[in-house]
Amino acid sequence: MRDFDAGQLALPGIRQLQPYQAGKPIEELERELGLTNIVKLASNENPLGVSPMVQKALSEKVSSLARYPDANGFYLKSALADKYNVKVSQVTLGNGSNDVLELLARTYVSAQNEVIFSQHAFVVYPLVTKAIGATPVAVPAVDYGHDLDAMLTAINDRTRMIFIANPNNPTGTFIASDVLHAFLAKVPAHVLVVLDEAYYEYVAEAERAPSIQWIEKFPNLVVSRTFSKAYGLAGLRAGYAISHPAVADLMNRIRQPFNMNELALTAAMAALQDEDFLQRSVALNREGMAQLVAFCEHQGLNFIPSHGNFLTIEVGNNAEELYNKLLHKGVIVRPVTGYELPRHLRVSIGLESENQTFIDAMIAIANEK
Repeated sequence: MRDFDAGQLALPGIRQLQPYQAGKPIEELERELGLTNIVKLASNENPLGVSPMVQKALSEKVSSLARYPDANGFYLKSALADKYNVKVSQVTLGNGSNDVLELLARTYVSAQNEVIFSQHAFVVYPLVTKAIGATPVAVPAVDYGHDLDAMLTAINDRTRMIFIANPNNPTGTFIASDVLHAFLAKVPAHVLVVLDEAYYEYVAEAERAPSIQWIEKFPNLVVSRTFSKAYGLAGLRAGYAISHPAVADLMNRIRQPFNMNELALTAAMAALQDEDFLQRSVALNREGMAQLVAFCEHQGLNFIPSHGNFLTIEVGNNAEELYNKLLHKGVIVRPVTGYELPRHLRVSIGLESENQTFIDAMIAIANEK
């Protein structure tokens, strides 16, 4: 056999990467420990499941799956354009919002460029940056959130893109609308600002930034959102970006044909129409957040105030040990050591009973000491 070194042949940026670590699936824990009745609070999924309107729409679409989907996603783009009062030409669809984040990086960033993001920010930002050989610039966080002044200071002639998650995952921190607007006004035109609003629907309505409306004033702003969280479509991968039409045009030139499959397109269309399900999801999250916060306060556990559908709790130096003990009690949460938070665990908001199962497990573990 010829000598073959796959790693040596790969691009340097790829060799540096570590694969994305998703939350442990329920099926994996069942196989490992033989447990049943597992509660998964690890991946910020919607505990209400899938909207009834979505389920109906999907069941009616199954018979046509031998056909390719609409490569341009005409009806979903039109629905999103109507919802946000933008042009269809401003909408780019993706296989989840991760897809559009990668499309943006591939469209605008080269190996000679730098990409800025915050410490403790979504792991996909450094992942896509390194994959294309660009230089990642992680700006130290302040109170677990974005230091916008420091991010502005980090901009130079090589800077091409800034990723901002609002709310941020995994910390749940949030940037107020006026602060964010003032920041955008100071970013030079040669730098694209990608505002990742995957958890937008969970933000209190009075606090939501009119970010999409800002694109007319700031054409270097791109807003990305997803159907994976509040809309309950994590398993179908449906996301989108809204941007200046020229930005969307360039992204669509490298977008994979059919990057949203027929079921994802169908489900997203139905999800947009089921406002009742969305509001029930948001209300359940608000109640569940209060439940977990009350537990933390009662137990004297520090936590990072969150505007998302999760709470990141400081549990001490034994975070990894506690994570494993919770697994043995059938509760899956998310360790966040990879986000430079080795003393924390991120807990997704579940149903009231699921939240209580986590609380009971935490108390039981504490009493075992």
